[in-house]
Amino acid sequence: MIKKKINEDLRAKNITFERENIEYKVLKFYASKMTVDVMVINDPNEKGIKNIPFAHVPKATKKLIKPN
Repeated sequence: MIKKKINEDLRAKNITFERENIEYKVLKFYASKMTVDVMVINDPNEKGIKNIPFAHVPKATKKLIKPN
């Protein structure tokens, strides 16, 4: 049988990472599309929630999310 991929809510885990001097907090992981919803924390020019590819997340953060 085909294993159904589930969207994971990661707000309770408080996973944060920094990329290009901007800090992000991981909100939700979409296993079917391999994307992550993140919230920009410390950049005054960019605020709100963004959807970025899972491949753009740092390796240490990927281990915490564990998509498999």
